[in-house]
Amino acid sequence: MCAKKEESKNKEIAKNRTAEHDYFIDETIEAGIVLTGTEVRSLREHNCQITDAFVLIRQGEAWLHGVHIVPFSHGTIFNKNPDRKRKLLLHRKEIEYLRSKVERQGVSIIALKMYFDEHNRVKVLIGLARGKKNYDKRDDMAKRDLDREISRALKDRNR
Repeated sequence: MCAKKEESKNKEIAKNRTAEHDYFIDETIEAGIVLTGTEVRSLREHNCQITDAFVLIRQGEAWLHGVHIVPFSHGTIFNKNPDRKRKLLLHRKEIEYLRSKVERQGVSIIALKMYFDEHNRVKVLIGLARGKKNYDKRDDMAKRDLDREISRALKDRNR
């Protein structure tokens, strides 16, 4: 019998790779997002960019800014503006919690990852982030280099 490779339940669409380099991520929250049909079809083709995405809370609602979803190739008049702001679906308590963190502690809310969940709904993983200083970034790079050297040494030793 062949052993089946277990698939991940979440199919990743886009990931914000620079977020881990530029920010300390304190907490993460999963949120739904309001999209049109052609935007979802475009996301199935992995046509999305979230490197500059951030969340603003206005009038008790969370809005995602800076996401670029390429217009669907076969969409006609139904294609929306690729850079429009999109509403996030969160519980009222979660929105109030995020708003209080941003006001009191001065953190930012950024988009970390966009993916399809197990029910094929588009979800966004947002995080409460504090900015890193240059010396923090250098420390992370030095730690990463040290880990690489250790793994190489162990690999050579085990041969």
